[in-house]
Amino acid sequence: MKSRLKAKEWLCRSRSNLARARLGKATDEILYEDICFDAQQPVEKALKSVCVMHNIRFNRAHDIAYLIDLLDSAGIKLPQKLQRAKLLTNYAVETRYPGDYIPVDKTMYEEALEIAENILIWVENFLEMTK
Repeated sequence: MKSRLKAKEWLCRSRSNLARARLGKATDEILYEDICFDAQQPVEKALKSVCVMHNIRFNRAHDIAYLIDLLDSAGIKLPQKLQRAKLLTNYAVETRYPGDYIPVDKTMYEEALEIAENILIWVENFLEMTK
């Protein structure tokens, strides 16, 4: 029961981050890099909610591929189309600070948001099925 409550807390945070990501570039002062980070966070937290629900230990990391591999090792397979979520890891670390990287644009943001929405739908359905 405790793991179900913890998983719900992670999922609540995931939904909150997704809501922020959906707000988008409300002003010119908002950088696409920052709202892509906001799109990465719901993916990370949603996948961690699955880990919590299934008592899968994870390190404090922002690496989506790591989380997907952990789930895979536990027999929880993400659909192939959701493997694209691994792309969002760069938004968790690399683009959060000034640096030498490909500039993030509207198209990249829209892709990140779509990925985040699809992951959250999958996680919510998965958790509902594994009650």
